[in-house]
Amino acid sequence: MPPTGLLIPADAPFSAGQESWLAGFIAGVAAAGRRASATADAPTATVDVLFGTQTGNAEFLAGEVVAGARAHGLGGTATALDAVTPERLAAMSHVLVLASTYGEGEMPDNAGLFWESLQADTAPRLDGLRYAVLGLGDRGYDDFCQAAKLIDTRLEQLGATRLHDRVDCDVDFEEPAAAWTTAVLDRLAAETGTTTATATTASAASAPAARTRSSWNKRTPYPSRLLVNRLLSSPDSAKEIRHYEFDLGDSGITYQAGDALAVVPLNDDALVGALLDHLGAGGDEETARLLRAEREIRTPSKEMIADLVERAPSSELAAVVAHGDRSDLESWLWGRDVLDLLRDAGPAAPGPAELLPLLRPLQARQYSISSSPLAHPDRIHLTVASVRYDTGGRTYAGVTSSYLADRVGEEAPVGVYLQPNASFGVPADDDTPMIMIGPGTGVAPFRGFLHERAARGAEGRNWLFFGDRHRATDFVYEDELAELRDSGVLTRLDLAFSRDQTEKVYVQTRMREQARELYAWLEDGAHVYVCGDASRMAKDVEAALLGVIAGQRGRGNADAAEYLADLRRAKRYVRDVY
Repeated sequence: MPPTGLLIPADAPFSAGQESWLAGFIAGVAAAGRRASATADAPTATVDVLFGTQTGNAEFLAGEVVAGARAHGLGGTATALDAVTPERLAAMSHVLVLASTYGEGEMPDNAGLFWESLQADTAPRLDGLRYAVLGLGDRGYDDFCQAAKLIDTRLEQLGATRLHDRVDCDVDFEEPAAAWTTAVLDRLAAETGTTTATATTASAASAPAARTRSSWNKRTPYPSRLLVNRLLSSPDSAKEIRHYEFDLGDSGITYQAGDALAVVPLNDDALVGALLDHLGAGGDEETARLLRAEREIRTPSKEMIADLVERAPSSELAAVVAHGDRSDLESWLWGRDVLDLLRDAGPAAPGPAELLPLLRPLQARQYSISSSPLAHPDRIHLTVASVRYDTGGRTYAGVTSSYLADRVGEEAPVGVYLQPNASFGVPADDDTPMIMIGPGTGVAPFRGFLHERAARGAEGRNWLFFGDRHRATDFVYEDELAELRDSGVLTRLDLAFSRDQTEKVYVQTRMREQARELYAWLEDGAHVYVCGDASRMAKDVEAALLGVIAGQRGRGNADAAEYLADLRRAKRYVRDVY
């Protein structure tokens, strides 16, 4: 299906319920610390909490689980999955895995290497390991929590013993995640004979520092004002890319370059009205409110599809589902929304009371922040492509992108909350070179990165690969990037406008053309960042990067793959893809 705004990453942001749970969790840790004696014995058992995350939430949760383990008298550390080799895993005794899934059943970026080594024929036996797995996902995808399922099964195949059944959490994962954590830690403490009284000040002090989470979240978003809504692309462009600026006011929200901002949308009143008319519920204010503010009406849920197939076995949808071909179903669903499917079902379609439980909760959409707090401490900037298209005689629009572009006035509050991204940010060392690859709206975080480096007076070199369809209509932030280049902040700017010549040119084309220089930057310690479309661009860019490395090193594809793997392990190759 075409995008209707950025998809929610599988490890979705914390809600009010989870914030409450975390507050209680932290209070429990503090209480355990107060009960502990300064001369108490060190923990006699250690739990390794391993996390696989795309945007940072699983990492944050892993840190809290470690704090909980220490409150139970257990030693504990939190480690990214890719930092754990099979041999190191085999030496562990108790392991808790928190794994998100993004896209269509894919491992998060910092778990791919771990999974490759774990499923290899050479993976060691894990007969002495006891483990439990928590999955973070979105039931709206066919491969719900697939990463966690794969890891759980493979650990069992290698002889490890399950401490607790895997729990697969949907978008609203607060309660099951809390219950899993409590059950697992209680069992571990009982098995190892530890108590909260053995937690030491030293072990608590060794906990990794974590960013403070804002009190604003998806259930209590901050009511920001949209101060700027400016068209970036040309009116003659086939795309509509806009620049937005949100007022942080008295929110207390502090962000970092590389973070994301979640925007809580309202559905289009025109689509809501059409649905109400079709359902014969035009005067039902409560149904109207739910359809406008609380239910996903742009993308049909799997539950709704299954229900309609059962109700209307002669419908076009039922015929497609009967074929059993997933790609055929995805193709048929392309461009269709809830109203389309209700019309297809005809008189067998459900009424309002039966339909509403089949609709997914309306979710916030996350966008990469395109500003730096050093340059804009009181505002957050976003760079968003408005999704609009016509098909089947109807006009469709992205839920949040059209909400921001068309339906938010200067005084109307917009619900927002921060989504920190611990793994995607400017290097701490200001002398470190950066290579940034972000075509289209993928340039967003790199605009923030460049503003950050300018404000810090960083001396490290900065190289941006940017592109789109046409230079004349799609070169967003052209003047700004020129100023950054002229001032010396942007060392190199390589452009790729694919439709400006007969042969299409993409950012990966420019990468191959500059292979020698690109590899020299890597050898000089450069960090590589990629932002944008995960399904095609990011894969093509990675293939180009592997080709550059293989060509310059002259040692074959396996050597290039290991070189890139080393960059991943060192967090020198990171992606913000969707």
